[in-house]
Order: sequence, then C-alpha cells, then structure tokens
Amino acid sequence: MGASGAGKDTLLRGCRRDSTDDMRPLVAHRYITRKADGGTERHVWLSDTEFEQRVAIDAFAMHWSANGFRYGIGREIDQWLAHGGQVLVNGSRAYLDEAQSHYGDTLVPVLIRVDPDRLQQRLVMRGRECAEQIDARIRRARELEQQLPSNCLVIENNGNVEDAVSNLLAAIAEQQNSHRRGLHSGLCGKHL
Repeated sequence: MGASGAGKDTLLRGCRRDSTDDMRPLVAHRYITRKADGGTERHVWLSDTEFEQRVAIDAFAMHWSANGFRYGIGREIDQWLAHGGQVLVNGSRAYLDEAQSHYGDTLVPVLIRVDPDRLQQRLVMRGRECAEQIDARIRRARELEQQLPSNCLVIENNGNVEDAVSNLLAAIAEQQNSHRRGLHSGLCGKHL
C-alpha cells in the first residue's frame, strides 16, 4: 500500500525481476476502471459495466473505490494462497481493514512510504492531477498512514529504487521463513 506516486508498481516490477526462484512471490494484477495511460502500472482496464458484472458474479477477492475509479483483485489469489503461494497485492490503505477481516493474520500489510516533497514531485511529473488534487492526495496519504496498524511493515522509497526493492524482498523472505517455521510448529503462516 502507499500513496499514488510512492512507487508501488516500480517495486513490484523489481520484485518480479530480482527475486530468486525459491522465494518468487506471485504478483496479483489489478482490474481498474481507468484506461491505461502509458504509466508504470500494467492493469486490466474494465468499463464500469464490466466491473459491476464481475462484482455481481463474485469474481473479485477484493474490490474498492478510490479517486473516482474502481479497483479489483481477482479471486485467483485465493487459489494461489491455498496452494502455498506468497502473493503481493497493490492494495488500498482505506480498504485494509476489510482485507484483514477476510484474510486475518495471513495478510501482512506493507506500506511503501515516500517523503511528502518527493511525492509531490512525482505526482507533478506524472501529470494526471492539478495542484489542488496533488495537495489533497498528500494530505490523504498522511491521514491514512496515521491510521495503519502497528504490525504494518514500512519500506522507504525515497532514494535508490534498488535499495527499496532489496528491502521489500528481505521482508518477503523474512515472512516466508516465518511461515516455514510456523509450519514446523503447527502455527498458521503469513503471506505478504
């Protein structure tokens, strides 16, 4: 999770590229009612009608609305988890409580954090929003960050992207090792 412009998609691509075969997490793609704009996220565009059809047939494991768009994560992630996979989801901070109520302690929240000044620069360069919308996003980012649970892992993405990817992969490896130890002791494992 993290503010728009925090670099979530860049870090997910880095995880796909840099992880080893024995700890390669599965990265869920998102269904969004926003047409692709050539930006960093590769998502599946759905019209509002198509999105609602998928909601009606329970095709999403999770879905939410934010910033005038609808976002969904396909139900395939439940199958991946059932077969022992680790799944990375580009999720919503505002939807976290609902996601945790469904996945319980198997969900490990991770915040990708970026300094407000750097976030503003990234949003301006992206060119999707006006100055007022950017200011509102930065305020919302601060508010939502203060509401995150204490068990939320934090990955700073203010400098070198490779460092942030390495830190995220290290967190994934730690969770995977914790899961393996839990299996040996009969405890429930966690997925990131």
